[in-house]
Amino acid sequence: MCGITGWANLDSRTPPPEGARELLHSMCERMVHRGPDSEGLMVANGVALGMRRLAIIDLVTGEQPAYNEDESVAVILNGEIYNYRELRRDLERRGHIFRSQSDTEVLPHLYEEYGVGMVERLNGMFAFALWDSRQRRLFVARDRFGEKPLYWGVFENTFLFASEPKVLLAHPGVKSSLNLQALRQYLSFDYVPAPLSIYQGINKLPAAHTLTLENGKIDTRSYWCLSYKTKQPPPTETEAAEHLRELLSDSVRMRLVSDVPLGVLLSGGVDSSTITALAVRASSEAVKTFSISFAESSFDESSYARAVAKCLGTDHHEERLSANLAANLVGDIGSWMDEPFSDPSLVPTYLLSRFTRKHVTVALGGDGGDELFAGYPMYRGHRLAELYSRVPGFLRAGVIEPLVRVLPVKTKNLSFDYKATRFITGTKYDRVARHHVWFGSFTPDEQESLLTPRVLRESDGDIYRDARAMWDNCDSTDIVERMQSLDTRLYLAEDILTKVDRASMSVSLEVRAPFLDPRVAEFAASLPANYKLRGRKTKYILKRAIGDFLPPFVTRRGKKGFGVPVAEWLKGKLRPLARDLLSPDRVRRAGVFNAEYVTKLQDEHERGVANHRKLLWTLLMFELWHESFIETPRRIETSVTSRQ
Repeated sequence: MCGITGWANLDSRTPPPEGARELLHSMCERMVHRGPDSEGLMVANGVALGMRRLAIIDLVTGEQPAYNEDESVAVILNGEIYNYRELRRDLERRGHIFRSQSDTEVLPHLYEEYGVGMVERLNGMFAFALWDSRQRRLFVARDRFGEKPLYWGVFENTFLFASEPKVLLAHPGVKSSLNLQALRQYLSFDYVPAPLSIYQGINKLPAAHTLTLENGKIDTRSYWCLSYKTKQPPPTETEAAEHLRELLSDSVRMRLVSDVPLGVLLSGGVDSSTITALAVRASSEAVKTFSISFAESSFDESSYARAVAKCLGTDHHEERLSANLAANLVGDIGSWMDEPFSDPSLVPTYLLSRFTRKHVTVALGGDGGDELFAGYPMYRGHRLAELYSRVPGFLRAGVIEPLVRVLPVKTKNLSFDYKATRFITGTKYDRVARHHVWFGSFTPDEQESLLTPRVLRESDGDIYRDARAMWDNCDSTDIVERMQSLDTRLYLAEDILTKVDRASMSVSLEVRAPFLDPRVAEFAASLPANYKLRGRKTKYILKRAIGDFLPPFVTRRGKKGFGVPVAEWLKGKLRPLARDLLSPDRVRRAGVFNAEYVTKLQDEHERGVANHRKLLWTLLMFELWHESFIETPRRIETSVTSRQ
């Protein structure tokens, strides 16, 4: 696991600028948290490659860049190639000679054999940059699901890339300015979806994409897309459960390979418990598991994690916290999270990562299970919404919706009034918009009230255009599978995996996701839709595949998110911070938001007449980022390790 950065001149004959090595080093310094163990630099005509290494595999000889035999091909890698041993054996049979035992070194040799098609042979989480000095070609690629990030832009005839935007901002040619279209996306989704970033001129390379720079031209291409076509005849449920169990077991086995201490993040839910159970079966030693608990009961599921750990016989570690203590971290988020990101579970994810890193360097997690096996309650909600649309309009508008609006406002996690209000709000929109209204924050209508006339005038209000294109491109006709496809490409890639990467790497912890093995994902997608969501039962085939390995309560309990009491924080612990950053004078000076509308949201929330927690949290996270990276960029920090 590493952080990578570098540049390539559009004219590849350009000699390195004066001080190039020092500049590359200063960029690497912005991501020491991603790789505290060592640094690798390469500077040549037309190109520079830099990396910071977190040593996981081949601790002695696994330094980067990695080269082929004659050093005409150089590679820097952020991530892990899980099938590197199989690839290496094949390459050695073909005559390739290796200098180390690292996974990175297979990449230059694989490129020699297969060119840019090499990515199709990789099973891993990765973002890498490869320089072919003979062809004067820079080749960049990102893994299928987007587990590892990659940002890029062209400034002063130079192509720049990095694992995080703050690294690019260390280059003198890059200026920090707000992308208004990305702002519109952020307000709706809670994150900025690829290919945009919040910075004007900086892009994200989307998941499952490659980028080639050659002869001054940039070409980006998709190399993989999940297909939901059901194989005919479909396997029986018994056959499907057995094969899924085999695939998941092998995926976990591959991700247990490490030369440093390793554990599992355990919440007690289906996904993390599945990974833990399979890790226990594959390991010859006691598996370490990790969880955190909160004093506030509606946000705490530690009792389930303890019960699973006891049943499976793991070496379980738990840290108990007060949610109010967690709130103390919020004010610091803007100094290290270099894009606004308003999923509140970033806070407990960071706390869990920090606690886990005290014991191990690598951890397995359960991310991806909800998207692959239809675990989100919104999937059932869409079928309910289709039924709700058949209710006569006068009953909806005159009876049901007024009743929902007068429900007592609660602040506990996923309260009934909150879910009911979001449900009826979403039913006013088309399927794609409805789904993201349920997941996200500001609806298109609310943005019309929130944003100033200038921002509305200078940005496109068709926020869900790209999401609708993804919907249209999905090869399933089933509404749930099409939503799964959307969530895999948007919510999983841009929210869940971004959150896990930034929170874990801020404390130099590598997190691996066995569900995101392409063999597991492709098999899950190929199964009939009712193998995943059957009536009210989510993750049907996964629960059948793994049920015998787990305590019965695991497969019976409903989904519980990794939440924190944001609604209460905004009324108490975080009220001074929110009132300061969202003060009318400050908001008016920025010229982005309507100050009167923002104050109205705060007043209604504090009086308890409405629960605006998502809207206010989204605004607060934006202002924290804006203060650190736009207003006073000198405050930029590389990580939060100094506050542990």
